[in-house]
Parts: sequence; structure tokens; C-alpha cells
Amino acid sequence: MSVVTTDPVKRMAEIAEKVENNQRLSMEDGLFLYESDDLLTIGQLANKVNTRMNGNKVYFVQNMSLYFTNVCEEHCAFCHFRRDEGEEGSYTLTPSQMLDYVAEHFNPEIKEFHISQGHNPHLPFEYYVDCIRQLKQAYPDVTIKAHTAAEIEFFSRISGLSFRDVLKTLMDAGLSTLPGGGAEILTERYRTKMKVEKASSEEWIDVHRNAHLLGMKTHATMLYGSIETKEERIRHMMLLRELQDETGGFLVFIPNSIQPASKNAGLKQRVPAWDELKTIAISRLMLDNFPHIKAYFINIGTKLTQLSFTFGASDAHGTIVKEKISHAAGALSPEGLTRDELVYLIKGAGRVPVERDTFYNEIRVY
Repeated sequence: MSVVTTDPVKRMAEIAEKVENNQRLSMEDGLFLYESDDLLTIGQLANKVNTRMNGNKVYFVQNMSLYFTNVCEEHCAFCHFRRDEGEEGSYTLTPSQMLDYVAEHFNPEIKEFHISQGHNPHLPFEYYVDCIRQLKQAYPDVTIKAHTAAEIEFFSRISGLSFRDVLKTLMDAGLSTLPGGGAEILTERYRTKMKVEKASSEEWIDVHRNAHLLGMKTHATMLYGSIETKEERIRHMMLLRELQDETGGFLVFIPNSIQPASKNAGLKQRVPAWDELKTIAISRLMLDNFPHIKAYFINIGTKLTQLSFTFGASDAHGTIVKEKISHAAGALSPEGLTRDELVYLIKGAGRVPVERDTFYNEIRVY
């Protein structure tokens, strides 16, 4: 689908008027913005919306990424983290081994554990439940953000439980929120072409719907920059917007640009900075019911992250400690940042750094 206009200046002015009057943008509006070369105006509009919602504050959390296993039954074309059982580099940690790793890297100001991992079919569902249970028992004051919607669908298959019952079991063990991964692009054409063998678009949405109905707040992502069309990006955002209208359960949207694994990979070029800034800005404009848009420094780098704060982003993610998934795919960014580095990064963009917890409760304003 392509938007054809004989007067782009007038078209942009119409969109600006919508933004000024808090009117929702349409599919055609989003496509026009993607086709426009007026990046600064798009950024200014997104900045206006973000400032209206969040003022000059930019949020971050002191968190720690954990990976219990990289063994996975899926073969997504973009993933370089996964391994087969027994393959060189594959691993599966016991809960006690993970607790040893956490103890080595933990500091008392960490507020969140972010767990990402493979769909390991050689383990029972109870293994995943026990990992959360033991982690929560050892660190009761730390929020556990774990298991994408695709993992919940996987757990449902291996356990025979419904999405709702899988979620309730994990919540009873100590789970507080779901990350947004596994969404990639929520169209079946994309998922077929990219060999996304995990949860379908409808299943991904349904897992988050169930989580929201159980009172859980969750996160949403979009992995862009490969074979998807601009229309598919906008459709992805609109699906999320519709669910947010229904449940109000999303905390933040994270647009993630895809990373090339090597010079020999099928994907040879990184997403242009122009496209990364435009996507952050368009996300802010289209997702009018999302409180926050995150600039994920792991994928776009720290310099572009600073710029993104004037293009609609209000979140700088967190300290992470040691990120593995994007770096397995060739990310050039640091594997993590310290609190002081995040504060410096945000202040360097002329914004006010706010340390938060997982749910955007303010801990400290710098």
C-alpha cells in the first residue's frame, strides 16, 4: 500500500493539526510519515506528543539480564542466540548455577531481573517455574520480568495448560511482568518468510490479553529492518494500539532494529540512523495510548539514543549488566551501562534523568 499525495506540505500540516488536537492518526497518516523525507518535522511532532505526556523526563531502571538456556526448538531466521541441544556453545543452567551468577554481579540497587532464553523442549514446564521461584525466594524485592508471549505459548504446548493457567502458575512463583519479545512483526506473511515458527500473531496478542486480564502490566516490541513493508510496521503498531484500547495493560513500546550477524550474513546492512529515528518518532505518534516509547541503546547505540529523546522516546532502558541476544547478532553497543553513564547520557541530551522501577514508579530524579 502506498500513499500518493500531490501536496505533501498540506498533508503534513493536516497531520500536525491532528497531533495538536490529540486526534488519532490513521494507517494512511502513518504511511505518509514513513514516505516523507521531512524527518525534522516528524521528530518535532513526536517530541510535542512525548512532552505533553512525560515532560522532559527520561526514565531508566537498574536491571540485570539473565539467560537460563540458549537451547531452542525454533529456527527464526534473524536469531543468532539459539543453539541445538549438544551443539557447541549450547548451555542450560540450573537455578543454583544462575543464583551463583547473580550473586557475582548483583548490587543492592538492582530493581529488576529481565529473563530471556530459548524454548528448550528438553526441559519440563516445572523447570521454568522453579527458576523463577528460586530467584524470587533469593531476591524477594527484585521484580522478575520474564518469558515473552512466544515462551508462554511454548509452555502451554509442553504443559497442556491454557495461556491463562500458565501465566497464573508463573505469577504464583514470582513473575510480575512479561517482556515484549517474540512479537517481531505481527503479520503472518512476515512470520512465514522469516521462519518465525513460534507463536502466531494472534497467539502473541492473546497471551498479552490474558496477562492484562490477570492484572499484569506488560511490554511490547517490534523487530524491524529486514523484509517487512512499511505497511506491516504500521499494522503492527495498530494491533498493539487496539489491544491497549481494550485492556490498558502495556507499559511501553520498544522498536528494535534488527542486527546483522556478520559480513557474510543474508542481512548485510544495519538499519540506517534515519530510519531508526523516524520509526521511534512514528511509534510515538501512532501509539497515542502507550505511556512510553523506549530507545533501546543496545540496538541503536548511545549517541542515537540521545537524539531519540527529541524524537519521542521517554525511556533509556536500563543498566542490563551483560546483554547477549543482540550482541550474538552483531550489536556494536556496550553490553550494559552503569547508572552514572545513563544519567550522563540523558543529561547530555538536555533531559531530566529519572530512575524508575519496572512499573515506572519514580525512585530518584537526578
